[in-house]
Amino acid sequence: MAVSFITRLLTLALGYAYPAYGCYKTLERHPREIEQLLFWCQYWILVASLTVVERFADGAVSWLPMYGEAKLVLVVYLWHPSTRGAGHVYEGYLRPLLARHEADIDRGLLEMRTRARDVTASQLKAAAAVGQGWLVEIASRVTSQLQAARSGRGHID
Repeated sequence: MAVSFITRLLTLALGYAYPAYGCYKTLERHPREIEQLLFWCQYWILVASLTVVERFADGAVSWLPMYGEAKLVLVVYLWHPSTRGAGHVYEGYLRPLLARHEADIDRGLLEMRTRARDVTASQLKAAAAVGQGWLVEIASRVTSQLQAARSGRGHID
């Protein structure tokens, strides 16, 4: 349990915080070093991809012995100046994979955006109809209360 906690903490620090700061430092350098920016972009693309895969495969792989430690070693390998693994993994594996499926991915994203837009529009229409119904009901109640108050005053005067 303690080892798992320490491993997760180190993965956050060395896999996210330190690389994020390195990316920040590169962005703030004048003049900016394009090769270094390219490296950090490759790193973040890989980390995002690994995080997505991990979310789906977590149950199948998280029970493996030394899984957390292996993940920690991987993220350090990806950014470490002596290995610069992000460039190797990106160019050797991820880029060719994405290039082969880029048209399908783009088509899927376009379909998802279209569906999201349609669902959002229909939900907004439904919400507007509910809101309109509430306004009509409120106006009706206010009108009936005003009429009751007027008729009550008419008898007193």
